[in-house]
Amino acid sequence: MADLLPFTLLPPEDSHVELLAEPEARFLNMMNTVHGGWIMTMLDTSMSLAAQTTLMPGEICPSQETSVKFIRPISADCGELRITGKVISRGRTVITLEGRIESPQDKLHAHGTSTCLIVRPGP
Repeated sequence: MADLLPFTLLPPEDSHVELLAEPEARFLNMMNTVHGGWIMTMLDTSMSLAAQTTLMPGEICPSQETSVKFIRPISADCGELRITGKVISRGRTVITLEGRIESPQDKLHAHGTSTCLIVRPGP
């Protein structure tokens, strides 16, 4: 995924990850702002990576649902964005997460929530 939509993963912490990404002109929509698909993918990636920091060996955590709210447009020349994913709750079968995309000036551009199911290896 990082080859198609380049980002840098900073060293993850338990229940928290941070990505850095600079949108490119190829990700612009017809309104000359970054396409919502790029925004949703970056949030989904950061939240699912945060969920993975809580897993035991052999467990996987596919996304069950993701919701995104667009706050302000992102231009291709906005500079490097910070995308964070954070675990809000980790139960036995479900992980609840939140994500944010913020500018270098700490302005919020989008945020989202997600739930991932915890799948354990079979017998």
